[in-house]
Amino acid sequence: MKLGAFWRNLGDAAVYYPGLAKVTGGVTASVLFCYLFNSSNPDDWVSLSCQEIENATGLNRSEQELARRQLVERALLQEELLDNNSETRSFLPDVDALEKRLAAGEQASSFSPKDSESAPETNDTTVGRGDPVGRRSRGVKTDKFFPVRRQPISVKVTPNYQFEGPWESQEQFEAFQKALFDYAKKQGMNYPSGWVFKIIDGITKGIISPFWEEFISGISLGESQKHQQEWEIEPGVPYPALEEERTQYHLNKGEPIEAALSKARRDLRDPVLGKDLWEGFLRKCDRVADEAIKAKNSGVATPYLPPSFTDKPQITKQSVMEKLSSVAPQSSRLTSSSDAQEEVEAESQQPEKEPPSLSALQEAYKTPMGQTLVEKQIAEHPEWGYQIVDGQVVDKFPF
Repeated sequence: MKLGAFWRNLGDAAVYYPGLAKVTGGVTASVLFCYLFNSSNPDDWVSLSCQEIENATGLNRSEQELARRQLVERALLQEELLDNNSETRSFLPDVDALEKRLAAGEQASSFSPKDSESAPETNDTTVGRGDPVGRRSRGVKTDKFFPVRRQPISVKVTPNYQFEGPWESQEQFEAFQKALFDYAKKQGMNYPSGWVFKIIDGITKGIISPFWEEFISGISLGESQKHQQEWEIEPGVPYPALEEERTQYHLNKGEPIEAALSKARRDLRDPVLGKDLWEGFLRKCDRVADEAIKAKNSGVATPYLPPSFTDKPQITKQSVMEKLSSVAPQSSRLTSSSDAQEEVEAESQQPEKEPPSLSALQEAYKTPMGQTLVEKQIAEHPEWGYQIVDGQVVDKFPF
């Protein structure tokens, strides 16, 4: 078949204007609008079926639906379904609305970027039959797959911004910051400076802070906010017997002593759990007291009490160091470098002690731990005149 005959068999050509694509919403909407406009007289409705439109324009059913929706949303087309059982519709293209949109698009394209920034935005502009156009009337592309990227919004920052609050001077404000920072570090917060900023920022916004009231009253920060629970001897310090009882509970579950003590104190800081534990502890105390009274009435001189109910000396660093020193004076790991320096200086200021007797060293050298200690002492004090020969402590100068 020759090209001319093939071209004649393609049928009539459909008119399409690429310049209308931006105004109508896309290529398919522009093709449909041009076909409907050419198929009807001005201000007259035209009735067409989906098949007739497809034969004339090549647009299938889904493409026609998309084109009709785009034109109706822009008030460029009115449509009516003649019969629910029929696919024939009546269409009325609005040429006046199209002219206004084209004029608005040309006016927006003639603006320079500087003019467009200074020009006021009017969102009450109407086109056609009352459709508010707003920004779309200035020729902005409204493709749903490629949305318009918004320009960044500039934020004005006040130069030399300062916090405004109840403080009377900059010196008082800095002193308050210092007090807050020291309190945050004492409480073990990970980021004290961030916490201080939140407190001061809240005060500048009108939030009442008890920390400021404590500061201007000369009270230590946090003191007025402490609340003593009924199971505490002072705020934050529970009864030793209750703490010991809870620690034994975690020890019996297989926890190390450090973890058991930490979990016990954490449990007693919880108001709800702490109250439940306290009530249970009181019931146990009442039962133990009844059993002790009953045993005492039966003739028992010293009734049995659980370990948590007996008085125990307070465990401190000094008490532990004294116990360790009595066993191995040089093996205490709780002594810090500053403590060790103070001990050395104190020993240097003390009068020189008499060296131990040879018999005492020989007796101590019989045990493995004693051997290490005696060897170290003899190496540190050569003035004693002792030495170790063949596993025996002897005198260097026996005569």
